[in-house]
Amino acid sequence: MKLHDLANSIGAELRHGNDAEVVRVSSIPRATPDSIVFAEDETVLQQALASSAAAVLTTENLAAGVSSTKAILVMKQPRLGFARVARMLQSEERHSGIHPTAAIASNVRLGEDVSVGAYAVVENGAEIGQGTSIGAGAIVGKGVIIGEQCRIYPRVVLYSGVTLGNRVVVYAGAVLGADGFGYVRDVETGEYLQFPQQGTLVIEDDVEIGANSTIDRGALEETRISRGVKLDNLVHVGHNVRIGKNVVVAAQTGISGSSTIGDDAIVGGQVGIADHVEIGERAILGAQSGIPSRKKIRGPGVVFWGTPARPIKEYLKELAVLARLAREK
Repeated sequence: MKLHDLANSIGAELRHGNDAEVVRVSSIPRATPDSIVFAEDETVLQQALASSAAAVLTTENLAAGVSSTKAILVMKQPRLGFARVARMLQSEERHSGIHPTAAIASNVRLGEDVSVGAYAVVENGAEIGQGTSIGAGAIVGKGVIIGEQCRIYPRVVLYSGVTLGNRVVVYAGAVLGADGFGYVRDVETGEYLQFPQQGTLVIEDDVEIGANSTIDRGALEETRISRGVKLDNLVHVGHNVRIGKNVVVAAQTGISGSSTIGDDAIVGGQVGIADHVEIGERAILGAQSGIPSRKKIRGPGVVFWGTPARPIKEYLKELAVLARLAREK
């Protein structure tokens, strides 16, 4: 893209330099005359200006002192702009059409420009929206609905009762819509009988689900992952869970049944969330935190840490007391 067009696309102001053409983003050490880099502090900016890059994304304050003739794109959030540029310049190879080994039921509804990879299976009554691609070996169950411009990577399994919105990305090996882990114990025999698992799973628009993650369908109602949620690899979401908008969840986190997470919350890696927990909007759960059953976590912007999770200031005070007691012994 020409720098002028690129700047308009991301809401940046183009200063200095000429209207060069860029074809890729890059790190500063790997910059080439057709790449763009970003800088968020003075030291990195000087490195970027001395690099071979065609242009630098940076902030208004940093750009004010620049005397270089290199092209400068100015915006409030250069890292965000850099990510948007990367997406615009991305040219991922995509196979079109239906592979001859794919097994597609006769009553499946396929939108325009849908691709289905080798040995993928699409069962009766499924609907796949325009521009969506289904990877090799993926399984799309009976009646599954997939929206437009979705990317389903190889070996993904979508059970019956799953609905995906538009622009959903599901990475390899993820399993969506399996039965939840819910059992009723016979107190006389000690045996466990599965509680009915016949609900649905709804994934809203612009959700990304990491490789080998699993999301269970609802027991009697639904599990819902709201718009803009990003799940890392190896995340498990239990039945009846509701995750709010723009929540991010890091790897190896487990969320037990009937828990809820509010909009814009952040969940670190290896967090354990028990059943019927309520995580409030914009709460931040630090790595390896533990939240016991029916606990309510409230505090927009507050970091919670430890097991059981509590505000980090409180947690650090407790650690300091324990360390002092240990020294006294």
